[in-house]
Amino acid sequence: MSGKIEAVWLAKEKGGRFPNHIAIIVDGNGRWAERRGLPKFEGYLAGLESVRSAIRCLNQYQIKYVTLYGFSTENWNRPQDEVMGLFRLLEEAVDKEASDFHKAGIKIRHLGRLQGLPPGLQLAINRATELTKNNTGMTLSLAFNYGGRGEILDAVRRIIAEGISPQSIDEKLFNNYLYTTGLPDVDLIIRTGGEVRISNFLIWQAAYSEYYFTDVLWPDFDEKEIGKALLSYCQRQRRFGGL
Repeated sequence: MSGKIEAVWLAKEKGGRFPNHIAIIVDGNGRWAERRGLPKFEGYLAGLESVRSAIRCLNQYQIKYVTLYGFSTENWNRPQDEVMGLFRLLEEAVDKEASDFHKAGIKIRHLGRLQGLPPGLQLAINRATELTKNNTGMTLSLAFNYGGRGEILDAVRRIIAEGISPQSIDEKLFNNYLYTTGLPDVDLIIRTGGEVRISNFLIWQAAYSEYYFTDVLWPDFDEKEIGKALLSYCQRQRRFGGL
């Protein structure tokens, strides 16, 4: 066990707590490829490998909920060939990894507007969620075609469509109309790649989240970097508006 991993567990034993729900903005795949003189496609491949290793690592830390921001509603503005190439990679990756995740007891969910995704990717997501729906280990949520503002608007539309009276609407009810219904609020949001913003991600659910920003590009966000993020979280005091 590395010194960094030992330090994280030691921090927890001394009164720190691991986050129950970690959400990650996986940023920097394209820049990782560009810095190496590689096509952006290679950056996405490296990013998917980083996803695999990160999930294995976080599962060892017994993190119960992990959400990955893989494709935002704003990402549709990228070049069409890049977008469709990414979708093909995601479809292959979801199909390929679902079996291994299932064996590890991981439950897969999708967050976002599924109907807007290509049919092949929709089918891969549906197969993965159906295969793993009864698992009781980590819940891995994949945010594809996701936007925080759109999620809130979709929730409002559903509430109106069901004729719910304004007097009946409170935070608990509203939570039940979000894509994340049944998931706890996010404890820690990690963003790789050097940008310091949340980019329309889990706006409602991150009201009291802790944030961890790093210049490390996503394909380089390895076990050591995960340890740094968890150690930072363990050393913080969360007051939720209190003293």
